[in-house]
Amino acid sequence: MRIGINCRSFLNKNYTGIGRYAYNLVQSLSDIDIDNRYCLYAKKNAFSLHKRIPYIQGKNFFLKIDRWNRGLRQVLKDIDIYHSPSPDALDIDGVKIIVTVHDLIFKTFPQGHTQKTIEATEKQFQNIVKYADKIICVSKNTINDMSQYFNIDKKKISLVYQGVDKSIFYPMELEENLVAQKFIRSKGINEPFILSVGTIEPRKNLENLIYSFNILKSKKLFFGKLAIVGMKGWMSEGIATLVRKLDLKEDIVFLGYLTDNQLRYFYNNAQVFVFPSFYEGFGFPIIEAFCCGAPVVTSNVSSCPEIAQDAAVISDPYKPADIANGIVQILHDEKLRRTLREKGFVRSVDFSFRKMAQETFDVYEEVYKFGDR
Repeated sequence: MRIGINCRSFLNKNYTGIGRYAYNLVQSLSDIDIDNRYCLYAKKNAFSLHKRIPYIQGKNFFLKIDRWNRGLRQVLKDIDIYHSPSPDALDIDGVKIIVTVHDLIFKTFPQGHTQKTIEATEKQFQNIVKYADKIICVSKNTINDMSQYFNIDKKKISLVYQGVDKSIFYPMELEENLVAQKFIRSKGINEPFILSVGTIEPRKNLENLIYSFNILKSKKLFFGKLAIVGMKGWMSEGIATLVRKLDLKEDIVFLGYLTDNQLRYFYNNAQVFVFPSFYEGFGFPIIEAFCCGAPVVTSNVSSCPEIAQDAAVISDPYKPADIANGIVQILHDEKLRRTLREKGFVRSVDFSFRKMAQETFDVYEEVYKFGDR
């Protein structure tokens, strides 16, 4: 097989999300496949190409740079399969098209987008439905969303869960944890804390998390702090207003952006990790917390219960009292904390880069052999 992969998403200077997925997919494919030819597509203005391209084990991976803006069709004209790790598709004569869809936030949470963005994304997805021979979805929830909003045959869709980097997220030994605790204290947290991770925007449901935290404080069920990791997003001002209204300014610490290593420090030391999101295509923080041994409370909607299964306490994100009850269960039950920790480690095994790459490769083979349009 001759496989083209669009790697523009991880050749930008600051790549996250889809870029990280594409990067780890390419690197892991190089670990499991030395027989097929891979062409990695990049624009001519890609940032630090030699630094960004992952270390490739085999000699069957080739960088195809579009130096003259000829377009993807011209640069990748000698391939059998084209895989776009981001949700865009195009028609290339004689080439099978595979697209990865991560979420449908523009449909399920449209208030987070401008009308112009919604219309552009709608057009992208219509092209996916029209041109893709196979769609890879990162959760069963995303499969259901694709079927609901685009009336697409589920046989055209394959489920491939994403991986989490276990060289970054793991339970720390004592010596490293002493360094971690020193760092946490430097952020003004000297007592036990509840942790939440996510961009400060309405979809992440920080408002109800803060209301639930207020319940714990007012009923004297928890005497520590709430630590929130994440950059400010749209409508973040309302969260600051709510904190002042509830007089919780001294009890809630907004940490902003943290590196992955710093984030590991917090996962390892949190009393409870709470992820009350209204909608997630996958929900990486749940698995990151599992890998670090943090007990988790998460939502009963979108992909959250699918990813967590029985390794977390599941709560109603629309009810602060229910979120608070889930937190209290963990705080006051040592046996439950141990059980969730053990189940979290077991569940995290299902989310490895190697497994993701192998299942993606299986999709390539299926489409190559049987994917006639």
